[in-house]
Amino acid sequence: MSLKVLAEHRGEWAVLRVSGELDLVTSPSVRQRVHAAVADGDRNLVLDLSDVMFCDSSGVGVLIAARRLMRSCAGQLRLILPAQGAEDGSHVNRVLAALGVRRLFDCFPDVEAAVDTAAQPLPA
Repeated sequence: MSLKVLAEHRGEWAVLRVSGELDLVTSPSVRQRVHAAVADGDRNLVLDLSDVMFCDSSGVGVLIAARRLMRSCAGQLRLILPAQGAEDGSHVNRVLAALGVRRLFDCFPDVEAAVDTAAQPLPA
């Protein structure tokens, strides 16, 4: 399965909807899209990972690098990791939890919650 990244803006938030497999071959394209968003002046970024069916360590590395990049430019990164979907729960959520890095990210159940500045992230 390949990877697709669709971009849109929701108010002050750039939203990248990622679907497919986030692995060694495809993760550089996500990294490139994150860097392009920052280069375009976006400082608030949502990565919608609800349709990511597989994520390996290189995908996790891209997420951690994206977090670091957004923090370095005084921006915010929010992830969409729904409890349901992508075959009974977010694969990425399970991978991040298994690696002990889920707590590093502000995660939300959907885009509407992620772009709501008053919304609270899901508990880790």
